[in-house]
Amino acid sequence: MREITSSEMDIVLMLVKSPEVDYNANSLAKAINITSMGALKIVKRLEKESIFKSKKIGKAVIYRINRDFYAKCYVSLILLREGLYAPAKVKRWVEELKKIKNSSVIILFGSVLEKENPNDIDVLFVTDKKRFSQLQKEIEELNKLTTKKIHPLYQTFEDIGENIRKRHKPLLNAIKGIVVKGEEGFIDIYHESRKE
Repeated sequence: MREITSSEMDIVLMLVKSPEVDYNANSLAKAINITSMGALKIVKRLEKESIFKSKKIGKAVIYRINRDFYAKCYVSLILLREGLYAPAKVKRWVEELKKIKNSSVIILFGSVLEKENPNDIDVLFVTDKKRFSQLQKEIEELNKLTTKKIHPLYQTFEDIGENIRKRHKPLLNAIKGIVVKGEEGFIDIYHESRKE
């Protein structure tokens, strides 16, 4: 297996965390600050490996994450690596949030990823209605034990896809965070939100 470069990782993360945007190689290059030729080589290689698929819209070639099993595994690995390579202050919360049982997808976002001393910890929890009250209890218990309080954003799988399609800004901001748990569920959300 070949090594995954940081630019390749950045392109995959940009695509999967921005389902509201149609990216071509040029726009991906600008978004992650590499040359257009470098981005084109990466997306062509990922397309050849069936991780990306392309769609021609006018003169532009738009790239998306493929739906097959291999692509899902590859993107899951990239999402896992992002958490592994996070700074220590973020890893602490990644490990703490992994313990939560009643959420299928957990995403850490907001000031904890940027500031040294955030006021609170913003977290997106994707769960179902049956487990919602149990999840709230877990968050309350965790908040009793930590100095920084968790500021939860709750969504069901049905709601999150719809809210991404509606371009709900707080949610679009949240999904750009670090996926703590439920990488495959996050990829399913990406595909669901890309339905036309």
